[in-house]
Amino acid sequence: MAKHILKIREVDKVVFDAIKDGQKTIETRAATDKFRKIEKGDILVLVCGGRKLERQVLEIDYYRSIEEMTKALDFKKVTPFVNSIDEMKEVYYSFPNYKEKISEFGLVAFTMKKD
Repeated sequence: MAKHILKIREVDKVVFDAIKDGQKTIETRAATDKFRKIEKGDILVLVCGGRKLERQVLEIDYYRSIEEMTKALDFKKVTPFVNSIDEMKEVYYSFPNYKEKISEFGLVAFTMKKD
C-alpha cells in the first residue's frame, strides 16, 4: 500500500473542504503516468496549503473525456459544489493546461473511502 501526494491549490480550497466533509468521494486527475501508478488500496495524501488529509483508494476508473466520465459517474460525487455538468467543465478548464491534458491523457477517477 503506497502513499501518493495529490496537491490541491489554495485557490481551490472548496475541493479540499468537500473531500474533508465527505461530500466529494471521487477525486479525478488527468491520467498522466504519475497518476496511472496509483493502485486500489493505496492512500491519497491530499494537501492544500498547510492542511492535509488521507483517503484510501477503493476503486479506479479511466475515461477518455469528461462526457464519458459523467455518463458513468454522478458528477455531484466529483464536484458537489457545482449544479451542472457545464459548470463542472468550467471547473476542470480553470486548472492550468487541463483541457489539453484531458484531451491527451483522459481522466482517472479515484473513488475514496470516507473517513
